[in-house]
This record gives sequence, structure tokens and C-alpha cells, in this order.
Amino acid sequence: MTLSWILMIFLLGIIGSMISGMLGIGGAIIKFPMLLFIPPLFGFTAFTAHEVSGISAVEVMFASLAGVLAYRKSNLLYKPLIVTMGSGVVLGSLVGSFASSLFDESAVNIVYGILAMIAAVMMFIKREEIAQSTTIHFNKILAFSLAVIVGLASGIVGAGGGFILVPIMLVVLRIPTRVTIASSLAITFFASIGGSIGKISTGQVPWLPTIIMIIASLIAAPIGAKLSKKMNSKILRILLAVLIIFTAIKIWYDLLF
Repeated sequence: MTLSWILMIFLLGIIGSMISGMLGIGGAIIKFPMLLFIPPLFGFTAFTAHEVSGISAVEVMFASLAGVLAYRKSNLLYKPLIVTMGSGVVLGSLVGSFASSLFDESAVNIVYGILAMIAAVMMFIKREEIAQSTTIHFNKILAFSLAVIVGLASGIVGAGGGFILVPIMLVVLRIPTRVTIASSLAITFFASIGGSIGKISTGQVPWLPTIIMIIASLIAAPIGAKLSKKMNSKILRILLAVLIIFTAIKIWYDLLF
């Protein structure tokens, strides 16, 4: 591997992890297409969808943990929500990650494209902003069930599921935006544990690019989390929606044309 290849992977990790820290997602929604499409543009050998999903699964675990640690002194990590959805998403992602070895390249990308489309649509459903000071109530059975479903799908593509958990928490469970961003990082961390176990056990993780991405995430994710505390919550939602839509369009364009 050349120095230019290492620097490219590191830069992709820095950009993706900083954005993921800002938006409360593990970053697979950003890093999956970046790793899939950008290396070939610079003349490097393309990663397969299974390799990208393996890299994402392990790297997201470290990126989300780094983001959580940046929020640890705040009151935005809502433990009842984290425990309920975290347990559901671990169960789903563990099953999904083992099952992913049975899917071909196109199937992995299709699952990813479907997740991105659902998340994009949900981001544009109108909702009233819930005041952060308001006591948080949510349906635990619904939250657990949705987390299992998201975990199954995200386990297949090596994602922590934060990019779809965030709109679910905002729109369906009606959790305040800043609490959602912080708590979703913790839930994504639990999801990535199950996903990583499955991907590693089935030999889908190329370790050198994974380690490079992990180092980048440990540097950039906490910076992104700190920046999010200073940004308007509406701007954060709009930025997330734009990223999800762009990614969904790119994935489906490459699948269909």
C-alpha cells in the first residue's frame, strides 16, 4: 500500500467521523459510499461491498464511542432510551451481520439504498420541536421493536444504524433533537458491537484500512460532537437530510444504470 493510499483513507475517515460526531450517527451513511466510490476515482483498487461493510462495522464502533465520550458530562445521554433501543439494536445487528455473508454485492448495496431512502423520507416528515426541558416519554415496546428491525438491516451493511435511528427517534418517538443526537451515538455503539462480531467472524474485515479509519475517527468524532453543541438543531437536521438524500440517489443510480 502506498503513502498516498494511506493518506486518502485517513482523510476519508477524518471527514466522515467529524460529520458523524456532529450529527449523532456512527458515520456509515457517509463512509460507506465514500469508501465504495472514491478510491477508484484516484486509480486505487475498489473495495468490495463486503469489505466496505466490514470496515464500517468495526470503525463505527470506535467513532460512536468517541462521540459518546464527548457527551459524557452533558445531560443529553438519556439512559432509559439508550438501554431500550441499545438492547434491541444489538440483537438485530448480531443476526444481520452473520447473515450478511450470505448476500451478494448487489444485495448489500440494495439493503443500504433502502435504508437511506426510508431515512430520507422520514427526515422530511413535519414534527414539532420537543423542548429539551420537557420530561421525555416514549413507547418502550415500539422503541425496542424498531431497534431490532434497524439492527437487522444495518448489520447486513456494516452500519451502526444511526442514520435511520435518528429520524425514528425524532419523528416516531418524538425525542428532543439534541438528546437524540447524543443518545443515538450510544445506541449506535451497541449496534456496532453486534455488527463487528459478525463481520470479523465471517472474515469480512480488511484490517489495514480499518485501523487507519479507527485512528481518524478517534481524532475527528469528538471534534464533531463538540461542534454540534454550538449549532442550531434545525441546521443539524437539514444537514443530515441532505447527506442521506445524496447518498440514496448515488447508491440507486449506480445500482440501476
